[in-house]
Amino acid sequence: MAKNGYIPRLKEQYRKSLIAALTKEFGYRNVMEVPKLEKIVLNMGVGGGVADKKKIQKAVEEISLIAGQKAVVTRAKKSIANFKLREGVPIGVKVTLRNDLMFEFLDRLITIALPRVRDFRGVSPKSFDGKGNYALGLKEQIVFPEIDYDTVEEIRGMDIVICTTANTDKEAKALLAGFRLPFRS
Repeated sequence: MAKNGYIPRLKEQYRKSLIAALTKEFGYRNVMEVPKLEKIVLNMGVGGGVADKKKIQKAVEEISLIAGQKAVVTRAKKSIANFKLREGVPIGVKVTLRNDLMFEFLDRLITIALPRVRDFRGVSPKSFDGKGNYALGLKEQIVFPEIDYDTVEEIRGMDIVICTTANTDKEAKALLAGFRLPFRS
């Protein structure tokens, strides 16, 4: 439970109505069988980070603002001559959200950020990995209200991976649809 007894809206919704709805739909015998959110991973690749260290720092600041948690710099695992990339060079930033921060982020993503995406018609229902995890990409980080448009030097995209404990994609889709993630029909 968060500070001051505050429980995120989606977490409360999951406990009060979603567990019962999923149990009824899939016929679970035990409440522990019901799929739940495990973590959300935000990843932002910074292509120009090899040449300019300030781009990496700016990406860390932006993704930390969006997530509400400090981001980690990711480094190249291998050297690739064609990309002028050496092992250990910073190439991106990521942050893993769990518990209340994860629910808060998902709430902001669904209610604020996705509706601000230009020409948005819903997220693809085909982006599941076969094991109940869902991935989506955003082309602009400026759809989040935490980012001040005037201070953005470069528009960067980001990947968002929602990891669940579901065994199948059908169960994971039902879970995410219960949180009102707008799937394309």
